[in-house]
Amino acid sequence: MTINFSTGEEPPDAVLAETEGWLDEAAQSIALTLRAIRLGEFGQIKDAKAHVQNLRAALDLYIGERNRVEKLRKQVAGAVGASGLDFDAARDEIGRRLARLRDAGEGG
Repeated sequence: MTINFSTGEEPPDAVLAETEGWLDEAAQSIALTLRAIRLGEFGQIKDAKAHVQNLRAALDLYIGERNRVEKLRKQVAGAVGASGLDFDAARDEIGRRLARLRDAGEGG
């Protein structure tokens, strides 16, 4: 299976790496703001809200891209042949359920 991306669209791994960078930057900004507040420099408190919002946006983007990459990996793995279904276990479970239904029907 071949997955093609539109012209100008970055592969999901590249977007995921970029998002991780944003996440690191936002976390570092929050850490710097907290250090300043601990030192009594309260002028950066207004910045803290913006940093938290940036961190939340970066996390949302990161999670979305990570899910997208994982979905594409599963599609590629599925095309290769690993279906992930255990037909023998499913067949055994169906047999057990049918046996219980037969047993329950005989008592009436």
